Amino acid sequence: MTILPQDKIDQLLDRHAEIQNLMNDGPDQETYIKLAQEFSALGPVVEKVHERNAAREELDGLEELLSDPEMRDMAEAEMPDLKDRIASLEDDLQILLLPKDAADEKNAILEVRAGTGGSEAALFAGDLFRMYQRHAEQQGWKVEVLSESPGEVGGYKEIVASISGHGVFARLKFESGVHRVQRVPETESGGRIHTSAATVAVLPEAEEVDIEIRNEDIRIDTMRASGAGGQHVNTTDSAVRITHIPTGIVVISAEKSQHQNRAAAMKELRSRLYDMERQKADQERADSRKGQVGSGDRSERIRTYNFPQGRVTDHRINLTLYKLDRMIAGEGLDELFDALITDWQASQLAALGDRA
Repeated sequence: MTILPQDKIDQLLDRHAEIQNLMNDGPDQETYIKLAQEFSALGPVVEKVHERNAAREELDGLEELLSDPEMRDMAEAEMPDLKDRIASLEDDLQILLLPKDAADEKNAILEVRAGTGGSEAALFAGDLFRMYQRHAEQQGWKVEVLSESPGEVGGYKEIVASISGHGVFARLKFESGVHRVQRVPETESGGRIHTSAATVAVLPEAEEVDIEIRNEDIRIDTMRASGAGGQHVNTTDSAVRITHIPTGIVVISAEKSQHQNRAAAMKELRSRLYDMERQKADQERADSRKGQVGSGDRSERIRTYNFPQGRVTDHRINLTLYKLDRMIAGEGLDELFDALITDWQASQLAALGDRA
């Protein structure tokens, strides 16, 4: 049986009504935007509470009819479906009441790097980046490449991009980890299947208010960009490298003017430092392997893309889909994302049950 914290529900309903009154009072624009965002976030919970309460009132009405000989049969016939609906609504409400990740509504920094496998790994890294890029375009998200290092025969040794849009990090945050590919490389004349890997890191894009970077903690160097040729190779010393001295984190941006590169590098540095703090907090809170699903462990092999069999397997939730072509095209990722989010929600509900 679902046990919902009624006091928390009452507090949320009161806050929803309070926000509506504050918005009606005509606050300044900045305050109004913040209130509107909170009001919108509470909306699904309030709507689900009203649905649940209406169903409960309907059940109370049916129970009153049980004493009426003429209506008893009808009431008994309708009650099982209504009880199931109430249980389903309460399950949905409990999921909505799970603690929210403060970073879920943030934009994301996507980093894809070639791992083991040489040139084939770089090609696979390119495939993965284009997969996320296509998916982002389908969602109406904006993708901006911050830095890239092309592979010798194509793909990328490393590529870093900013992805902005509604709820980007909430959808992409489970992608961090090692992605493995099994296929016959184009350079393989014997038709043998090779295994290569690429690592993916998805970081919440931090704002200046999220993380403070002191001027004395960074060293900024300008340098001449290098590459295999083409439009992204600068002919002036416009590339920027920023070193965060306390942590040793180094970020480089060599895609735009020196001013734009500095801004892009600072954006990436803030996000890396913010993610480092989140990783530390996640590790301290973790009390089971399931609790680590969303922590973004970069060393964990999370997924295999097997081209000969046309399958994609996510090892964390033991899910195999024979839709590799659609996945690589960015079209079938929502099914994977939904399954991962559902698994995470189930683990959180189980943890709440264990503590109850």
